[in-house]
Amino acid sequence: MPGRLANKVALVIGAGSSGPGWGNGKATSVLFAREGARIFAVDRVLSAAEETAQAIAQEKGDCTTFQADVTKASEVEAMVQACLKAYGRIDVLHNNVGIAVTGGPVEQSEADWDRVMDVNVKSMFLTCKQVLPQMVQQGGGAIVNIASIAGIRYLGIPYISYSASKAAVVQFTKAIALQYAPQKIRANVILPGLMDTPMIYAPLAGSYGGTEKMIATRNRMVPMGHMGDAWDVARAALFLASDEAKYITAAELVVDGGLTAQVGRTD
Repeated sequence: MPGRLANKVALVIGAGSSGPGWGNGKATSVLFAREGARIFAVDRVLSAAEETAQAIAQEKGDCTTFQADVTKASEVEAMVQACLKAYGRIDVLHNNVGIAVTGGPVEQSEADWDRVMDVNVKSMFLTCKQVLPQMVQQGGGAIVNIASIAGIRYLGIPYISYSASKAAVVQFTKAIALQYAPQKIRANVILPGLMDTPMIYAPLAGSYGGTEKMIATRNRMVPMGHMGDAWDVARAALFLASDEAKYITAAELVVDGGLTAQVGRTD
């Protein structure tokens, strides 16, 4: 069903890819645009957002880029005001930013803990703080946040701050969903599993003993036999952002090839 986001404005946080290929935010922005949304693409690295905008422009879509560090309140406020100036409303807020640092509570530094919590959780607090009043004023909206199955399962690699932050995102989303349900604002969270996206290579390859071993190990862990990709997350986000999900809020949508449903590991 084409045009599932026709006449809607989508504010996508983390709209650029962190490396070559397709990250979740880039794929989601392009898919939203294909379905008729006007995209306000935000990234800390402007060139990454511009690359996404170019992909959208090639398909005759509408995209405006903006550079912001969404861990900083002043930049988030400026971002939202710029989006409203460009498009006049915000129908969809998609929070996609996230970083991972390996290490348990003993190995990981306090600075890394704080940085992960700021990027993965505080950013969503700040974006929602600015966007929710606008959604209330306009009579509704949809928020789609990206967490991870690391927030509900231990995946064999210790990254305590990442796991804790993603668990926080799950409950943060549910709390918003229930508080704002009377205002016709829906909030849902996606929990991607083991995904083959640019984000995983730099922080995780060393923990598995190299890139090739990491890919093989992660593929083996999934009942379907392979990792997912950014388009799997994007399609889930599209559903939750669209009116097809108009009676769905406070939901956790797991996108993991069956990984969290199994007992034990197969690697």
